[in-house]
Amino acid sequence: MGLPVFSIVRSAFCTCLPKYNINPYLGRCAHNCLYCYAIKFPSFTGPVTPRLKLKEEILEMVKKTRTRLPVMFSDSTDPYQPLEREYEITRRCLEVLAKHKFPLLIVTKSDLVTRDIDIFKETPTVISMTITTSRDDIASLIEPNAPKPHARFSALKKIVDENIPAIIRIDPIIPGVNSDMSDLRRVVSEASKIGVKQITASTMKIVRGVLSAIRNVNPRLSKKLAEIYSDGEWIGGYKYLNRKLRLKILSALKVITQEYGLEYATCREGFPELNTTICDGTSYCRKTLDKFLASS
Repeated sequence: MGLPVFSIVRSAFCTCLPKYNINPYLGRCAHNCLYCYAIKFPSFTGPVTPRLKLKEEILEMVKKTRTRLPVMFSDSTDPYQPLEREYEITRRCLEVLAKHKFPLLIVTKSDLVTRDIDIFKETPTVISMTITTSRDDIASLIEPNAPKPHARFSALKKIVDENIPAIIRIDPIIPGVNSDMSDLRRVVSEASKIGVKQITASTMKIVRGVLSAIRNVNPRLSKKLAEIYSDGEWIGGYKYLNRKLRLKILSALKVITQEYGLEYATCREGFPELNTTICDGTSYCRKTLDKFLASS
């Protein structure tokens, strides 16, 4: 079996180009974000489970994969779980992939990502750091166990200083929680100072079970979100925010992003006209990728 292909759901407005995807960990991410959509997938519920066999299997998977598309870490459980310090599954996979010159797309909320800068410099790599707010109080509410925003900004600074392309994902934007434009401007401003290349934004999509999970922690917030999303629509298994409202939010953020000279993309929103680049950052390794495709 070769590297697993990322599932592109066009019906849910996914605009990703073909790529592979690896989740070194299964189960509910230890960051315990209130908005986690992965709970809709059986493999990503329950306690975090390290996929130890990947440390041995990854080499065989790579050998059986001929086309060198980018490899994303990860679409569900963060590849830099606290357990990664002990197990180093992500690091082992990255070592093998980098040796075979696969481009890497890292999606994380953890400052542990800086540990692997030495590997990132061996192959075209793009780091996507999710930072949904600059405020610790809001981050503690919606991402209780994730590193604080300042730790993530600091990690990005170290990455950019090593000439590794980086983007910030403001994902998700939750109306009435982290949608204040003055706060989002602070995120964009800091991104610009650091040297981040783009902002990728997305509004919260509700999956079945999320509101009840939020209710267990914050009944008032759950009720508020149910009201806000009452006129939304279900698309591809996700309940989207009302189209006009999400367009208003994302358009306002684009204006701010362009004021700071950064690229901008939305993720699974259905507004391609807002995008100036690709949401997952593959544009920063396209030349190299095209060369690989031509020779494969």
